[in-house]
Amino acid sequence: MSFDNAYEALAEDHGGDESRWAFGTGFDDPLAGVDTTIPSTVDAQDLAAYCVMLGDDALVLSQRLTEWVTGAPELEDEVALANIALDLLGQARLLLARAGQSDGSDRSEDDLAYWRDDRQFRNVRLVECPNGDFAETIARLLVFSTWRLAVLSRLTDSVDPVLAAIAAKGVKELTYHREYAAKWAVRLGDGTAYSAERMQAGLDAVWPLVAELFTTHEVESRLARVDVTVESSAVRDEFDTVLAQVLPAGDLSTPDRPALGAVAGLAGRDGVHTEHLGFLLAEMQTLARAHPDAVW
Repeated sequence: MSFDNAYEALAEDHGGDESRWAFGTGFDDPLAGVDTTIPSTVDAQDLAAYCVMLGDDALVLSQRLTEWVTGAPELEDEVALANIALDLLGQARLLLARAGQSDGSDRSEDDLAYWRDDRQFRNVRLVECPNGDFAETIARLLVFSTWRLAVLSRLTDSVDPVLAAIAAKGVKELTYHREYAAKWAVRLGDGTAYSAERMQAGLDAVWPLVAELFTTHEVESRLARVDVTVESSAVRDEFDTVLAQVLPAGDLSTPDRPALGAVAGLAGRDGVHTEHLGFLLAEMQTLARAHPDAVW
């Protein structure tokens, strides 16, 4: 059926099972046609927990990046940041769908995105903090995409075929994300005195959250032993090598800032977050929770 404009499509009475949930991604199963059998050597609960970790990272940063829509310094960058956010949202959808399928709960990606509170999210704290100015957003994107690209590059060899397929798709996207952030970091660092000051300040602001990226969670350790993933610490050398190329090109220096401490040894992967995540989730989840049965 064709429509003259988008509004006619929205108003059309789909009926039956063709109705769409108004606030989520309730369209086709993102894992349709993929063999989702969990390898016999892999603990299903650990696999689900790890997919939630990576999925939450992508979902929360996607939400943060969409805050730049209508606010970026140039239209081209507004589109670029929106597209990066959409890439991350796609990764989150696949990973959360795999998590719901793996743990036996049959929770959808929408269930996991909209119906958990902040203590149930497992993202690193780097992604939940406010954007700051454009330079700080670029600093965070550079750090995050460099780390995540190193992780997903290794996940393409995962013994879990679904995780490997998700990673293969994500590598292509993250390569662009890292390139975009690196170019802007060099441009700002090698620009005016003020732009260089802001870019260095952005790096200084996000650096206390970097160490958490390389703190291996016990779930990762167990999965690494059965070739599902690698421990977070294993990608630090690649991360440092990339930053050692990018930062000097922009006359920027690696910050000397202490890491943000954990709380009783617990951090984002354990559901212990900054005060910022609750506010972000309130905005992201409010319509879905107010109208849980809404469809169009």
